[in-house]
Amino acid sequence: MYETLAIDAALSECRKLHEKDRAFIESLVHGTRKNLIAIDARIADTSREWKIERMATVDRNLIRMALYEMLFSDMELKPNIAINEAVELAKKYGTDDSARYVNGILGAVLKAAH
Repeated sequence: MYETLAIDAALSECRKLHEKDRAFIESLVHGTRKNLIAIDARIADTSREWKIERMATVDRNLIRMALYEMLFSDMELKPNIAINEAVELAKKYGTDDSARYVNGILGAVLKAAH
């Protein structure tokens, strides 16, 4: 329920948003939340130096969403595309070190999965 309120609040600021884009956003948020325990376990296994709760909020949530897309989403998306998108968002919304950090964690998870 809180996710839907957060999505609605964020999307209310968008002037024109296609229904398929809204559906994608809802799927990404709900899917990430639904698989959060498994996603956080992957992050914890990969990021031994930083506990999840100590990660910057933006970095942590970008990593979570990218991992959802890479590991759990029904959409056929190449992992490098999810990683690239997360890195670009980290550059825009994170700190100076966010892009490198997000790329490192996601790359390590991808490497461990193969």
